[in-house]
Amino acid sequence: MAEHSHSHAHAYGPTGSGSVMLNLGGDTGALIVYTGRQLLGREIEISRVGDVGPRTHAAVRERPVQDGTFHSVVYADLPAGTYTVWWDDERPAGTVVVAGGSVAEFTWPTSASLPVG
Repeated sequence: MAEHSHSHAHAYGPTGSGSVMLNLGGDTGALIVYTGRQLLGREIEISRVGDVGPRTHAAVRERPVQDGTFHSVVYADLPAGTYTVWWDDERPAGTVVVAGGSVAEFTWPTSASLPVG
């Protein structure tokens, strides 16, 4: 994961089996943001609620599973807390709680279900 405040898309191939390592335990958790194929390569930013520093971002990747593929972003090694998942530079897509020792999940909203504000 890298930290900077701009968004852009990358051309990544599918991830291989076992390519994501999660260090879970104590006050450390992880977050998976599920998206659709249309976001492949897009970087999605998150930030801990209340933090004013740079956001953390990672790219949507294709992830093969036994019955096909899905598309997601994985944020490993996150301190426990509440995180904002950002739709764009100014609007949040929603919030999610990451607990230590576990993996939180967030489903990317459609534009029709994006919170107003």
